[in-house]
Amino acid sequence: MEDIKKALEEQIKALEYELTTELPAEIKKAVALGDLSENAEYHSAKQRQEFVNARLGQLKKRMGELAMVNLDNIPRDKVGFGSTIVVFDSTKDEEITYKLVTSEEADVTKGLISTTSPIGRALLGKEIGDTATVVTPNGKRELEVLKLTTIHGVAA
Repeated sequence: MEDIKKALEEQIKALEYELTTELPAEIKKAVALGDLSENAEYHSAKQRQEFVNARLGQLKKRMGELAMVNLDNIPRDKVGFGSTIVVFDSTKDEEITYKLVTSEEADVTKGLISTTSPIGRALLGKEIGDTATVVTPNGKRELEVLKLTTIHGVAA
């Protein structure tokens, strides 16, 4: 969690520098060229400024959300954020290991799935022996929870 917060802080710092230092300099340079109505540099810098402002808002909102995560509220006996789960996928007839992470850390190829993904949402709150039904673009999948280790390091 701290790694994610640090990465977000670095992104915020870089975007704030661009917004307060680089873009004003670009806009000032473009204004000096004259007629703004057909000044591509000016319009490009203004568009980038709007994008950076919007992205900063998103990142700051995400930082606020992460700051509110209380690890004590994450269950010790059910699937929750940070859990590593071994499931049996009856559709594929194989065992798969997933770890539930934030959307910033998600990487399906490494088995890191977001708690907001369809599979992540379906598994939340499940216990060993439970079956989660996931609707995917390729159809329904039945995932039976075989093993579970929570973020607390507790094997259920």
